[in-house]
Amino acid sequence: MLKPEIQEAYVNILKEELVPATGCTEPIAVAYCAAKLRAVLGALPEKVLAEVSGNILKNVKSVVVPNTGGLKGVKAAVAVGIVAGQADRELEVISSVPAERHQEIATYLQETPIEIVCPDTPRMLDIRLSGWAGEHQAIVHIANHHSNIVYIEKDGKPLLEKPLEDSSESGLTDKSLLNLKDILAFADEVDLSLVSELLERQIQYNSAIAEEGLKNPWGANIGATLLKEYGNNVKVEASAWAAAGSDARMSGCEMPVVINSGSGNQGITSSLPVVRYAKHLSATQEQLYRALLVSDLVTIYQKAGIGRLSAYCGAVSAGVGAGAGVAYLQGAEYDAIAHTIVNAVAILSGTICDGAKPSCAAKIAASVDAGILGYQMYLNGRNFQGGDGIVGENVSETVANVGVLAKEGMRSTDRTILRIMTQ
Repeated sequence: MLKPEIQEAYVNILKEELVPATGCTEPIAVAYCAAKLRAVLGALPEKVLAEVSGNILKNVKSVVVPNTGGLKGVKAAVAVGIVAGQADRELEVISSVPAERHQEIATYLQETPIEIVCPDTPRMLDIRLSGWAGEHQAIVHIANHHSNIVYIEKDGKPLLEKPLEDSSESGLTDKSLLNLKDILAFADEVDLSLVSELLERQIQYNSAIAEEGLKNPWGANIGATLLKEYGNNVKVEASAWAAAGSDARMSGCEMPVVINSGSGNQGITSSLPVVRYAKHLSATQEQLYRALLVSDLVTIYQKAGIGRLSAYCGAVSAGVGAGAGVAYLQGAEYDAIAHTIVNAVAILSGTICDGAKPSCAAKIAASVDAGILGYQMYLNGRNFQGGDGIVGENVSETVANVGVLAKEGMRSTDRTILRIMTQ
């Protein structure tokens, strides 16, 4: 029986992480910061300074910002947030911008000086916008997670000031409580009324954008290509639907998604394979919900050690989570799910994140495939063993090793990726 305080913490973690967002979360965080800047300033800024961390720059550079008429980049995210953003909606800040305002956004972008700098900061997620209108100035600073405003200033007077920490988990529920044994106990035991609204929204939002990605030519159309070339069996379908959601999302689709660990791609990847397998297996709604809890929490468990942004592709963590959820849906218990996670991690760990863009969909497809293969390996009595590369003696050690790899080992990789992208 899971302790009540552990169960409460897990519910809070899910409430913090499974939230809706429109568009790639990095440009949306910039747009949210910009909308807040305009609100504090009380006018459209006549000049803007955008100080953003390298990982923000990397993830905003190549992705289409929704509801802008196809614009990309930090300046576009700043412009749409200032001109048309609704700051009170946080990560849905630009979800309701009508098409007739696209020209207004483009005009503001063309006529307003927006300077972008990339200062040295220990925080992977760091956005500080300064704006000027007449004799007035305002500053808004977001750090560590996408809607976490840590500082607001107007005309030299601080209006909000939180302690500025370097941890991506600053202000959130303690994720050191996460471990596979308790995740499975939580999925088995929790009163679903505490989480059903979160999970149902995740199913509905993420399924809808995947359907859009399959029906229309978004991005590289990875999802539709998978179904066309490899058939419509459930394993291909699981990868294809997840990829299709990313196809649409990375190319500017305005439909919302429910994110996981700060990422829409991770939210899509951790949910849709489980949803498609549940449909194939004629699972009950309760079985689907409990399997989604495993997938979502296993994803969050891995990402807690990696951080929200890094050079390590988060789709890999979500694909591993999906493999665990699919295994649970088919009756797997602790040993099987632990081996599924370890096997899947061993297959694709080290896949780089080189920013948000159409190729994310292909990485998602490969990650889901690895997650499912990890379970199939276990069913066939074949598992990777401790000492095989970064594989530890057990699942917790392996997950910890991935965190070290991503946070420490890939730090210089991250700088190299950014240099390549900006040059």
